[in-house]
Amino acid sequence: MGQKTHPYAFRIGVVNDWKSKWYSDKEYVQLVNEDWRLRDYLRGELRRGAVSRIDIERTRDRVVVEIHTARPGVVIGRKGAEAERLRSELEKMASKPVKLNIIEVKEADTDAQLLAQGIADQLENRVAFRRAMKRAVTTAMKAGAEGVRVEAKGRLGGAEMGRREWYREGRVPLHTLRADVDFGVATAHTTVGTIGVKVWVYKGDMIGGRNASRERIAAEAALATGGPASRGRAAPAKSRAEQAAGGDRVPKLIEAGGGKRLIEAGGGKREGKRLIEAGGGRRRLDADEAEAQYREERAAVDVPPVDGAAPDAEAPAPETPVADATVETSTEAVTPVEEMVVEDSAVEETAVEETAVEETADATGEEEE
Repeated sequence: MGQKTHPYAFRIGVVNDWKSKWYSDKEYVQLVNEDWRLRDYLRGELRRGAVSRIDIERTRDRVVVEIHTARPGVVIGRKGAEAERLRSELEKMASKPVKLNIIEVKEADTDAQLLAQGIADQLENRVAFRRAMKRAVTTAMKAGAEGVRVEAKGRLGGAEMGRREWYREGRVPLHTLRADVDFGVATAHTTVGTIGVKVWVYKGDMIGGRNASRERIAAEAALATGGPASRGRAAPAKSRAEQAAGGDRVPKLIEAGGGKRLIEAGGGKREGKRLIEAGGGRRRLDADEAEAQYREERAAVDVPPVDGAAPDAEAPAPETPVADATVETSTEAVTPVEEMVVEDSAVEETAVEETAVEETADATGEEEE
């Protein structure tokens, strides 16, 4: 069986800090249940408030509740009316004075809980699950995450049988304690049932020698001065090497699994090997291949020979039509020539007669003289 560990609880004391801060020997069970009721109430009331996490800190006389949200305006409401209403309800549930702090999440695109909730909302709105998952991965990588993994499980696409599909881009070192891996879970309530969504976001390695309390103090000081809440992360060695070499990281979906679509999702077993054909232009033939191809084409085009005749002998043409054509051609060609000869002979005879007449007239004139 798989030995799976919650990424957040696995790194408490190294990278992460407790979400509930209090100590009690006698009222431990009651306080744990009360914390769960407070968080459940706030998440139910702030479904559209983009709540990332809720921290609870207890002192002797009051309870401090911190709501980390990407939409502080929705949580506060007009002139603080919504925040005051939430605080009064929490005081009734806790039976103590409650101080409500609302903290804005600066990097919402790399927050695992917000990404998971966004995917769940899209699934409830009938968006294709593959499109929603790939969009979340692309958004987180563009925002500066070192690696993202998204997983969805249930009746995906309205299928009869539930299945699990996941996509991953970049590195998500779950076995490295110094790696700052954010984890979020959400549930989509669709018409065919519930679909669970999990998101892992790897933001980089934490600088050693800095405990959680000092990180929290530095983050609060940065927020108080209006700057970003830096947690002292360091890029992994591979990313630093790529930046030093000057190479731009090309976003690419390197791994995916689950489902039945082998090419897109990458899951299941492939039977045999698939031949991928590719080529450019015509292939040049040598002399033997060209001669063989010529003989095949000629054999396919030639007419089969008559029985008793040679294969290459041609059939004799009929004589009568050819003779007629020859006679007609000779007649048409000779007739104009004969007419021209007759005309020439007639002209010559006329000229001779005129000459004889002139000579007779001359002779008659001489005799009269």
